[in-house]
Amino acid sequence: MAMIQVTMPDGTVNEYAAGITCSEVITDAFGKKHGCLAARVDGVERDLATVLNKPCSLDGIKAASAEGMYILRHSAAHLLAQAVISLYPTALPTIGPPVDRGFYYDFAMEPITQGDLKAIEKKMHELARKNLALERIELDQTSLREHFESNPYKLEIIDDKLEAGEGSTIYKQGDWYDLCLGPHVSSTSKLMFVRLTSVSTAYWRGDQSREQLVRIYGLVEPTKDALKATLARMEEAKKRDHRKLGKDLQLFHIDEEVGQGLILWTPRGAIVRQELQDFISHHLRRQGYSQVFTPHIGKLDLYRTSGHFPYYQDSQYPPLVERDLMNKLADEGCSCGDLSNMMKSGEIDGYMLKPMNCPHHVKIYASQARSYRNLPLRLAEFGTVYRWEQSGEISGMTRVRGFTQDDAHLFVTEDQLADEVLGCIELVQIIFDKLGMEDYRVRVGLRDPDSSKYVGDPKRWDKAEDACRAAAQSLGVEWSEEEGEAAFYGPKIDFVVKDVIGREWQLGTVQVDYNLPERFDLTYKGSDGVLHRPVMIHRAPFGSMERFCGVLIEHFGGRFPTWLTPTQCHVITIREEHKAYAGQVAEALKEAGVRVEVDDSDNNIMKKIRNHRKLQPAYLVILGDEEAQSNTVSLRARNGDQVAGVPLQDFIADLSNEIEQKTPVPSLVPSPPE
Repeated sequence: MAMIQVTMPDGTVNEYAAGITCSEVITDAFGKKHGCLAARVDGVERDLATVLNKPCSLDGIKAASAEGMYILRHSAAHLLAQAVISLYPTALPTIGPPVDRGFYYDFAMEPITQGDLKAIEKKMHELARKNLALERIELDQTSLREHFESNPYKLEIIDDKLEAGEGSTIYKQGDWYDLCLGPHVSSTSKLMFVRLTSVSTAYWRGDQSREQLVRIYGLVEPTKDALKATLARMEEAKKRDHRKLGKDLQLFHIDEEVGQGLILWTPRGAIVRQELQDFISHHLRRQGYSQVFTPHIGKLDLYRTSGHFPYYQDSQYPPLVERDLMNKLADEGCSCGDLSNMMKSGEIDGYMLKPMNCPHHVKIYASQARSYRNLPLRLAEFGTVYRWEQSGEISGMTRVRGFTQDDAHLFVTEDQLADEVLGCIELVQIIFDKLGMEDYRVRVGLRDPDSSKYVGDPKRWDKAEDACRAAAQSLGVEWSEEEGEAAFYGPKIDFVVKDVIGREWQLGTVQVDYNLPERFDLTYKGSDGVLHRPVMIHRAPFGSMERFCGVLIEHFGGRFPTWLTPTQCHVITIREEHKAYAGQVAEALKEAGVRVEVDDSDNNIMKKIRNHRKLQPAYLVILGDEEAQSNTVSLRARNGDQVAGVPLQDFIADLSNEIEQKTPVPSLVPSPPE
């Protein structure tokens, strides 16, 4: 019998008879309780049942890993589909992918309610207990079509995804099967810890002109305790939902007559946004940025040159055509299809709501001749851009159609690139530090050496990637390289922040770009008197102001640091005779730049406290006889802790310092000793 050598992760080389499975090798190497859901063979993810017939490297994929959770969630989606079909035989399964925090599956079926999920979940548990093996089967295209002949959705996928005559794989568990590439868990018994969370509607392939489907969401974890912990985090997330808190705290409003995904910032929410904007503007000036302003629209030719139109038109609003031209075309019998084709080809021009600020900043750079002495040129703008997000994808402030970016573009020489990338990262770190968001990691997106999608000189790419690596390494935090995750025009650095309940959010980004300077023929005169091409850096520490604020609301649970809190002090009188002193206190606070609200109403003190705590001020300032007589204040913290007899001027001085230093947590009310 032929023997093969299998190289393990620690470099050990084991010899086995050809025909051994991944499962058998992993069990031999790591024991029966190895905890692996799948294997990685020569770097490629495979089922544990995969047979090994030639020398290879092999590693196990554990459930707790990112790859393991993806496989677990994908397998759970298959189990969900099997359960639904067993309960609703006329339902047609369409697609069921894993997502960041769980999985979903879309079905063509009659609508169901939240109450129906319990029976489906029960059926999933029943199927899991049956310990059904998941079997991978390769089929030719004819056989695939025969298997799914009664499901037009699967046939459409086969037609779209497969070359004519090409086959693919299905995964079978019991008498149910689904079109899938895998890998999957070995048995349904690995899927015991599932929970269905919600049901909604979705359009086939996200197209509002196509069929409306039923979408069922769920969670899966490898253990009972892990599922319990996830459900607890979800419950906490509900309490922190920025859509609810935003309404309760009067921060923003979304109105159907204005439009989905378009945020109306209320006075209180505008304070949070403006404070963030002022904060970063201070540091931008310190780092030598110049503020610019650009229009909300631009001619199509601008975006043809940049490459945004028509290649990304699915995520952009339809172009605007000048009224006179539109009337002329209508008189000539021009159809909507004709109009679209003419715009794509460049036969007619129009305008676009800008999907990004970069082309406008490029034009500011190109507006005059540049020398190496002018570089780096750092242009910054709080510019509002517009993207056509699908209705089903819109969510509060975190996924919108109109958003403002703290956008900046740096035009640099190659010799300046490394230092400028480092400067961009320093700014992101300052922001995270002041917001107390200390738990974050960095992803460096690099090009895939086997892909042809990347533009530019490979040597310049090497230099840019080295600059990004060096910058990430200098941070002293966890960082990773992700091959194939670079933008087509250059490498990038993304900051992934973990909030207080363990959720990760991709926030700040720094991107290196060789593409736009080339497309727009940007130049500068070097010290040698010759024209050179600058390198462009895209930088957005907040990213979208809307999304960033939505994340902050949830991260803090509406309890912002004092410097960000819309009204930092709520002054409350105990009785009517304390109104005059309340006015003095409020005026003194306002003189110091503190945002104040006064409640001298006739409500009793406990009702006042309850009402004002809903708005989460940094401090409640309570005034009665003793305070008025001694020129002091009594303070109540958000957690209910209190301190009395604080001299007014001391309080103002300490509060002003807390605001100026941008202390992440209000600290002027000491907790009582244990």
